[in-house]
Amino acid sequence: MNFSYKGRDAQGHIIESVLIAETKADAIVAIRESGITPLLITKKGGLSLSTSIVFARVKLSEKIMFAKNTAGMLRAGLPLSRALDVLRKQTTNQYLRSTITKLLAVIDGGGTFSEGLATVPRVFSPLFVAMVQAGEESGKLPDALIEITNNFEKSYALNRKIKSALMYPSIILCAIVLIGILMFMYVVPTLTKTFRELNVELPLSTRIVVGISDLVSNHIGLMAASIVGVVVLVMMLARARATKRILDRLTLRLPVLGTLLQEVNAARTTRTLASLMASGVGIARAISITKDVLQNTQYKAVLEQIETAIEKGEPMSSVFIQQTALYPIMVGEMIEVGEETGKLSDMLVDIATFYEGEVDAKTKDLSTIIEPVLMVVIGAAVGFFAVSMLSPMYSIMDSIK
Repeated sequence: MNFSYKGRDAQGHIIESVLIAETKADAIVAIRESGITPLLITKKGGLSLSTSIVFARVKLSEKIMFAKNTAGMLRAGLPLSRALDVLRKQTTNQYLRSTITKLLAVIDGGGTFSEGLATVPRVFSPLFVAMVQAGEESGKLPDALIEITNNFEKSYALNRKIKSALMYPSIILCAIVLIGILMFMYVVPTLTKTFRELNVELPLSTRIVVGISDLVSNHIGLMAASIVGVVVLVMMLARARATKRILDRLTLRLPVLGTLLQEVNAARTTRTLASLMASGVGIARAISITKDVLQNTQYKAVLEQIETAIEKGEPMSSVFIQQTALYPIMVGEMIEVGEETGKLSDMLVDIATFYEGEVDAKTKDLSTIIEPVLMVVIGAAVGFFAVSMLSPMYSIMDSIK
């Protein structure tokens, strides 16, 4: 539940804020640990703890800092419980703070760090938990946390590059839609009124524009509800297993974007496998976790085939080599070399680095490719609109002559 409080900090300043805690006693402890002396604490109306948690989240950047700072303090000689306590006091994310409190409770109760992480799957993925567990078993927990940091930083950079490449066209498309709606609501009705007063025969293209304008102007609420309904329906269909398989297959066949997605998945697969193996996770377990990390069902199916192949004693490169429609040929060939030389983990890192570089180059070029396509689409839309509105005007001028 939410608690609003008033307190005094070490400098004597009065602080007023809100925090999330399960009980008032927990709220008092959290306030004191942040260096504030509580003066007044009241339960605040609004979202309960369970409702707040639904919307609360821990960003990937915060997980990176959590792993990096924990590793740094462990290497400096601090006990794990002390390191986590320091992080709990430093973080401004209330949900992360409550999560660290849960971790400390598990550790103080005799549990391991990985067992504590496993109790909060919304925050820490199976990948994170498995790498920490391997670090604990090998006695190299700081190294495992550094490996987690490197993996997440690569993933974070990859996601940012893709989002940055799609940001420009998304803004342009949103602006076009907004301008189009305003034109249909205010500009077209004025011209339509003139056409009707003069009893001008309208061509098909003009009748289409006028029909859309009437629909938008007179039924804007219905249009908005329909758009929201379509979006919700598409999202539901995209999450359905059967529909998701079709969409995953189609996206990989898109020009330009399909190749980019193949290289993104190649980089993600090899980077995750390399990180897990470097942390000491067994190959079978590493493949199972990597399968959960990948989002595309086509790639999940490939990892399932690799699991079966390993159970039969076959090398995983044999599956990668057969799946050239999803993974570039170089992936299977280099993995085969890594298996033969006994340097599979190093080879996976090399593959991941190579394709991350390819994705970086392609995302930079993506904006350059999308820009002229957008210009053509915008030009076609503007041209259609202009012709539709100008044609009746020429008819009016001819009738006047």
